[in-house]
Amino acid sequence: MSRRTVVLSTLTAALLVGGAGAFAVARTADEPPVLSESAARFTAPTAKRDGGLVFITDVTAPSGVKSLKVLAWPEDGPFSEAKNKLTAKDLAEVESADCVDAEDDTVVCTYDAPVTAKDLTESPRGTWHIATLATAEDGTTTFADRTATFTVR
Repeated sequence: MSRRTVVLSTLTAALLVGGAGAFAVARTADEPPVLSESAARFTAPTAKRDGGLVFITDVTAPSGVKSLKVLAWPEDGPFSEAKNKLTAKDLAEVESADCVDAEDDTVVCTYDAPVTAKDLTESPRGTWHIATLATAEDGTTTFADRTATFTVR
């Protein structure tokens, strides 16, 4: 094989591998955040102490996680009707969870809300859902209206 053929083959291979790598990097940068290991725990208040709602989830995004918005809503509430379905736009102005780095592109996010005896008396009983809006650093988002479920008794 001539030297010219070897050089051209090497350059072609390098360009193909480099191009594939650049495509893979560009492709993963546009991937939306992924939530996993999501769980909610509701503790009712007692005469001696307040209760609370704790929601925890892992969020993974190749470009990094910018924020996780969290909203608890009752199944028999206003968002249960077909004409009033909860949307990502509804979560734009709600509270954010606190997120800490875990590994690689993953953060662990925790949302902790106190629940007083007064809150409990004013809240519907039954099934509640946790809605989430995860936003990656590159602007991609993932919305879910039922990321986790808990019961208020």
